[in-house]
Amino acid sequence: MSFASETKNELARIEPEKKCCQLAEISGFLRVAGSLRLAGGGRFRIVITTENPAVARHYKKLMQEYFGIETKLEIGESTAVGKSRDLHHSYSITIDPDNRSEQILRETGILLIKEGNNYISDGIYSGIVKTKCCKKAYMRGIFMGAGTMSDPEKGYHLEFVCHSETMATDLKKLINSFVDLNAKVTKRGSSHIVYMKKADYIRDTLALMGATSQVFSMEETRIKKSMVSDAKRIANCDTANLDRSVDAAMRQLEAIHKIEEERGLEWLSPKLEEVARLRMENPYIAISALGEMCDPPLKKSGINNRLRRIEEIAAKL
Repeated sequence: MSFASETKNELARIEPEKKCCQLAEISGFLRVAGSLRLAGGGRFRIVITTENPAVARHYKKLMQEYFGIETKLEIGESTAVGKSRDLHHSYSITIDPDNRSEQILRETGILLIKEGNNYISDGIYSGIVKTKCCKKAYMRGIFMGAGTMSDPEKGYHLEFVCHSETMATDLKKLINSFVDLNAKVTKRGSSHIVYMKKADYIRDTLALMGATSQVFSMEETRIKKSMVSDAKRIANCDTANLDRSVDAAMRQLEAIHKIEEERGLEWLSPKLEEVARLRMENPYIAISALGEMCDPPLKKSGINNRLRRIEEIAAKL
């Protein structure tokens, strides 16, 4: 099961206690997952579709609790998707005119009146999301209806698919009304996408919607990825340091051999001669260890200065 599906399953287990939050969540879900069918006589039939059975059961129960209606839940035929030809089902909830479909559309802010005429709005009705708790519930409904996100193991990307620019703009404003969140909008085909790619934003959005377990799962993945990244960085750094140490030792040995061949090591001052002979006897030992062999012992800076002086002398010969 994908991370997005697991997130929706967790969100579907949340039961809003406040009536205002119940309405906000239903409104968000209905806005992106519902479609309208004419039922004759100017009346509407609402058909809500999802591919997640837990989500379908959740909203059937939530609408029964809030509106006091019995809805039809039907399973669609299997269809093949993608190259793998995996089968999936679609789940439909139908609200007929006899179940007050028009009143539901009005209360959720989808069916409005202007100049005495009905019209379908294409944004977020402000009366539904007046409070912070209702905004969270609305986001939860939108995500369960049209949200998806990548597996944190592979990357960080969360998005809500909207069918109108107005809806996308309103959703972006709603999300960005929370401190430290920053959603953006892009267009993909005929859809408008509200998205986030920063891990912290995605984590905080999941927390706001109520997907606590998924937040912990995501953070665990982030920690593991960070540990692997740090280990690789340290290994690369150690390798680079080793390469530099070997290169430096080779230069020092070349300088010492040049002096020995042309003048003899006795030509050097006693202090430099001591270091030169120690380096020849211990060609790849660390500088700090080489300093400890001197009499008296030298610090790393002291041994480096003497070896650098030897290289300078050799370069002048």
